[in-house]
Amino acid sequence: MQEMTIPMKSRILSLLPALLLLAFSLLASAEETKNENDWISLFNGKDLTGWTPKITGYPCGKNALDTFHVENGILKVSYEAYEKFDKRYGHLYTNIPYSRYLLRMEYRFTGRMMADAPGYVNLNSGVMIHSQSPQSMGLNQEFPVSLEFQFLADEGKGKRPTGNVCTPGTNLEIDGELVTQHIVKSSAPTFPPGEWVTIEIEVRGNEEVIHRVNGAEVLRYQRPQLDPEGRIESAAALFQAGAPKQLSFGYIALQAEGQPVWFRNIKLQSLEE
Repeated sequence: MQEMTIPMKSRILSLLPALLLLAFSLLASAEETKNENDWISLFNGKDLTGWTPKITGYPCGKNALDTFHVENGILKVSYEAYEKFDKRYGHLYTNIPYSRYLLRMEYRFTGRMMADAPGYVNLNSGVMIHSQSPQSMGLNQEFPVSLEFQFLADEGKGKRPTGNVCTPGTNLEIDGELVTQHIVKSSAPTFPPGEWVTIEIEVRGNEEVIHRVNGAEVLRYQRPQLDPEGRIESAAALFQAGAPKQLSFGYIALQAEGQPVWFRNIKLQSLEE
């Protein structure tokens, strides 16, 4: 083969930066496409396939008073058929438990809370992770033993950040310290009612959980666990029945606690190795 001349070598060398940039761009584009393809929709936009309702006072699987229903591609929590709330807290559970994953969705508050619901449920909802199964819930049990990514909106009374964690029947750790308080506040902003908000929760089994709101990290904690000695009797019952204290997996559940709320674009990406 004839040896390259100096000018030809120079031309090739001068093209190397552009070729490397193109290669990196193609790799990044391929990785982005792969990541997008890894997301699966938990909500099909048509019906409640893949989900199981459990509402206080009703057997597992009964969607009392059409509390959860789908309209125009949106999963809605509605109280149009209710005369009064009467402590009928509801949750809509995935049919499959998960351990290590990214969960992404959008929520939006609409309408007014039920008049006889507790004041704290005003513009308040959430999604539960590492939850007990709906089948294990007591008939009159109000909340599942779980950890809640709390959704909040502005009541006009000052700061009210969304993205907090609530701990019905559970505890957690932050930087190696056990935290037993029921609510740990996030650093998220306060959003007006009616605005669509995008949340993402990164769950890595029992190791760590990260809350994100509109793409920004707002809270991080570790080692979610049962609180069998706390005030929630259902947590003690689960522990006595043989449930491990350290929570490394569980069901995902959307909340209905007296405030109408809409959900859409509910997607999950597995982080299992």
